[in-house]
Amino acid sequence: MKLNWSLLIGGIVAAVLLLGAGYALANVRGAAEPQGIEIIPPAPTATPPPPPTPAPTATPGPLRVYVSGAVVNPAVYTLPAGSIVDDAVRAAGGLSADADPVAINLAGPLADGMQIYVPARVEGAPTPPPVSAPVATADPGASRMGGVTIAGLIDINLATQADLEMLPGIGPTMAANIIAHREANGPFATIEAIMDVPGIGEGKFAAMKDLITVGP
Repeated sequence: MKLNWSLLIGGIVAAVLLLGAGYALANVRGAAEPQGIEIIPPAPTATPPPPPTPAPTATPGPLRVYVSGAVVNPAVYTLPAGSIVDDAVRAAGGLSADADPVAINLAGPLADGMQIYVPARVEGAPTPPPVSAPVATADPGASRMGGVTIAGLIDINLATQADLEMLPGIGPTMAANIIAHREANGPFATIEAIMDVPGIGEGKFAAMKDLITVGP
């Protein structure tokens, strides 16, 4: 049988054309299909912590003081924080006619539980003291609060400016002189030694001697 080369070559050519057409069609379909889109989420951001809540500040409470002696209406009075002795005396109706206005420092600060005694002119050395500090409650074993003892006496070796101004006849200038003398010459050995401070004579000492101490 004689091989028909023309038909064989034509078949091979047709097969090659069909394969090429199929490959081309596959590429066209692949190009026509949409590519998948990759969605990349944003990187998480750190949330800043909330600012710290400020601690509440304590509001100073009212002051309860006992005003007695030569005032119009001796009694316990409630006064706002920051009040001074003059405010307490005014709350008690003011000084009575026989009061000694120079025996007490009206500018002194008040503390809760304090007693303010206004002496009369005829009393001389005032007893009880014109201003006594409240009894300490935070530490029952403590014997002093600054320069004021629980008994109400003022230790002239430890007293602050405000403590000394509670003494009769002692104003800001004289209180400063006492502290300056103490710092320059050392502690007072006796209560009588306070008369070494210029301006404190026997009269002022007599008015304060029952109100002061030099400690144990």
